[in-house]
Amino acid sequence: MNRLADETSPYLLQHAENPVEWYPWGEEALERARSEDKPILLSIGYAACHWCHVMAHESFEDEGTAALMNERFVNVKVDREERPDLDSLYMDAVVAMTGHGGWPMTVFLLPSGEPFLGGTYFPPEPRHGLPGFREVLVAISDAYRERREDVGRQAGTLVEALKQSAAVRPSSDPLTESLLVEAEHGLRRQFDPEWGGFGGAPKFPPASALEFLLRRYHHTGDSETLVMVTRTLDGMAAGGMYDLVGGGFHRYSVDDRWLVPHFEKMLYDNALLAPVYLHAWLVTGEERHREVAEATLNYLLRELRLPDGGFASAQDADTEGIEGLTFTWTAEEGVPAELLQPFEHGRSILRGDLDEELRRRLFELRERRPKPLRDDKAIAAWNGLALAALAEAGRRLGRADFLQAARRLADFLLGPLSDDDGRLYRSWREGRRSNPGYLEDYADVANGLYELHVATGELRWLFEANRLVGVAVALFADDESGGFFLAPADGEQLVARKKEFDDHPTPSGNSMLAFILLRLSRIWGDDEPERQATGVFRLIRDALPRAPSAFGHALCALDLYLAPPRELAVIGSPEDAIAQAALAPFDPDAVVAFGPSEEVPLLVGKDFVGGRPALYVCERFACRAPVTEPSELARVS
Repeated sequence: MNRLADETSPYLLQHAENPVEWYPWGEEALERARSEDKPILLSIGYAACHWCHVMAHESFEDEGTAALMNERFVNVKVDREERPDLDSLYMDAVVAMTGHGGWPMTVFLLPSGEPFLGGTYFPPEPRHGLPGFREVLVAISDAYRERREDVGRQAGTLVEALKQSAAVRPSSDPLTESLLVEAEHGLRRQFDPEWGGFGGAPKFPPASALEFLLRRYHHTGDSETLVMVTRTLDGMAAGGMYDLVGGGFHRYSVDDRWLVPHFEKMLYDNALLAPVYLHAWLVTGEERHREVAEATLNYLLRELRLPDGGFASAQDADTEGIEGLTFTWTAEEGVPAELLQPFEHGRSILRGDLDEELRRRLFELRERRPKPLRDDKAIAAWNGLALAALAEAGRRLGRADFLQAARRLADFLLGPLSDDDGRLYRSWREGRRSNPGYLEDYADVANGLYELHVATGELRWLFEANRLVGVAVALFADDESGGFFLAPADGEQLVARKKEFDDHPTPSGNSMLAFILLRLSRIWGDDEPERQATGVFRLIRDALPRAPSAFGHALCALDLYLAPPRELAVIGSPEDAIAQAALAPFDPDAVVAFGPSEEVPLLVGKDFVGGRPALYVCERFACRAPVTEPSELARVS
């Protein structure tokens, strides 16, 4: 056993018995590199990553390769999901050096932590134009010993480039709807009219971009915009990337038809996709969208829910070392031939329409198979996304079990995943918390708590959302240039402090915090949170129309910023007829607060009308006369 044996991350524990003398990231490893004057070999991956398993088996479990690594390097393993700050920083370095990134990621560092060379997967022997891993190890350690000045110069140049890329300057140009129009046109140019999605293979689920397009359709009524959404949703749900038998989505498809998936299932993908299908159902009335949303959340409750109320991070791509074994089929198992699409090893992928009786039979059969490894650490940010999805779906679908799970999840996030000062941790596993929370943790959890308030009417969730946003601003804000850093000001100081803006595959902490800042600013009647959100938009203003698929959630937030404010103050509970009627439509620009309460500015002075639940529709706190009957909604809409 090496030094990873005491870690909580399932990914690190997968390597605890390697002959490689792995260290977790920390001062012990850095000090050894300094004292022995050795370069650091930093390997970053995650537990559900197929190619991480491949490289581990080929190289890290090999005695000869491990001996070479131990002799010439200080070897450090990092779970990218536990340390997004390290992953983001060194991924930028690898992309700058090679033009592409991915996992497993292999980066070579000076003892100071400065990167000087890196790549992704290296095979054990040269193939497909890639050098063998042992060759790479020898060449790099020789260069470190014999050409130290060159290596140091390259590291210095690279670190300076990383610092420059992190120092984005705000735009002074106006923030107008033309940015949204240009972004929509950009998505149209990238749209695949046959299969849906944007661009070619491989295809990743574009949840945030689809949410943006639903917002655009809400404002413009342009049917071509809605077609982009529905064709993509239908393409993804046809089978392959979507699990027709058990619900839930695999990570991405390797082709352009959403057919052959990379079989890992991530909490965040499913937590983001379920609301998109739910919103599409609200807009189109098509039951197939509702069914996918509900089946996806059923999958989360069945496969990823943890005993303490949180949700596990992922299911592996492999079962017993074979990719997709759990999720693929043979004709001998009684699957109609027309539903089978060839995959590998004589097995096939399901695609097509399954009646409920066939689905149940196949599900019962599949339940008897071995299941892939579950990465059972709970990540705060991803659980925040799940909280928002469960809360909204619970109220819209009348699913009391979804709301119960959402409440338990909120208690988990504010209990085991928080410290005594109310600050979030990043991850939790088997009773142990790890690493301080990052920007996305605060933003996603706060937004989830807001959605839980709307679903339950319970004020404590709204107060907690507002409190966490205040903590986030204090820990992450850049008062000089605007926007928010990824890591807290009092956290570990790496070679560069980064801001993240890319909304793929999950909303960046900046875009989600801007989004929840705007929602809460309209409930509290405070211009300062809106100003802070505007600071985010100014940093990415010029990039939004150029790369809209990379900024889907930022575009949603900007759309909310530019929309006329619409505040709904509901005096009563979500079960009241007036609340149900007011909150039933897809109304993405509205913010909602339930009262009565004299502690929430939007609710101050508002009460029941003649003892009856009431709705106050407001714009910048200028409110129309309250209504108490659903039939009266038309006059205040």
